[in-house]
Amino acid sequence: MEDVPRRKGSFGKALIAALVAIVLVIGGRWYAYVAYADDPFDEVGIGLNTMMPGPIREKGCAMLKARFENKTLPPAGCGVNGSW
Repeated sequence: MEDVPRRKGSFGKALIAALVAIVLVIGGRWYAYVAYADDPFDEVGIGLNTMMPGPIREKGCAMLKARFENKTLPPAGCGVNGSW
């Protein structure tokens, strides 16, 4: 019986590719929310923004503030005492 050569690292490469794809999808959805949302109270967008690390969350809140500051109250995680 012949030994079949095994592919080394194919599972690791697939796992890395899957993680990169997940990060791109989540990051893309977050960016679409902070840059293009018609409504700052999108539940998925707010959830993603609150899960982001501090500097990224602050950048997202700044982008939302630039677009919605004079139109509405800030979404959860972006305001202090109900104000921008």
